[in-house]
Amino acid sequence: MNLIEQVQFDTIYHEHFSYLSLLAVETVLRAKGLRPFDVALLPTHGGSLRLFCCRADASHAETEALMALRAREAAAGLDRLETYGGFTARVEAVRSAFLDYLAQARSAGRKVAAYGAAAKGNTFLNYAGVGADDIVACFDANPHKQGRFLPGSHIPILAPDQIDVVRPDDLLILPWNLREEIMAQTARIRAWGGRFVTASPEPRIWD
Repeated sequence: MNLIEQVQFDTIYHEHFSYLSLLAVETVLRAKGLRPFDVALLPTHGGSLRLFCCRADASHAETEALMALRAREAAAGLDRLETYGGFTARVEAVRSAFLDYLAQARSAGRKVAAYGAAAKGNTFLNYAGVGADDIVACFDANPHKQGRFLPGSHIPILAPDQIDVVRPDDLLILPWNLREEIMAQTARIRAWGGRFVTASPEPRIWD
């Protein structure tokens, strides 16, 4: 549900190629004589489900959490094909808005850098078709990535201490699920008027 509501298309890549709703998983489980009886909603990857399952004839009673999520997903139409029909257009709108943001930043003379050389960021940047002419560098704490380039976009990957050298006007947070942590670690960019930016579901400047 989060993926659709928040247009989290950048989480769809080779390591995370399948996303299932509770309603879909229930259908699979029941076909094999199993059923869920409880669920925990986790913040991982923008929102994940941890299901607790048992045999269909087991005595475990369904929890309020499970029944509430089932109702929410049904109300959101996750069991109807037409619910998914407009997702492509929403993804395209995210890309268009992001490219507009980059064009405005360029016109204003703002230097844009990124943080987080993670898979979701690469998925997003390659879909948007941007490169080192648009984003001058990507900072990442992993020493194995530093000194290399983001695949496809060829944006150089630098250590976080290089932020003070590059001095970006805007810092695009690619792993948006870690936004608060990254903003806390790089808060010093505000000293020179730097701003934090996320791109989806629309470009947003974080104070």
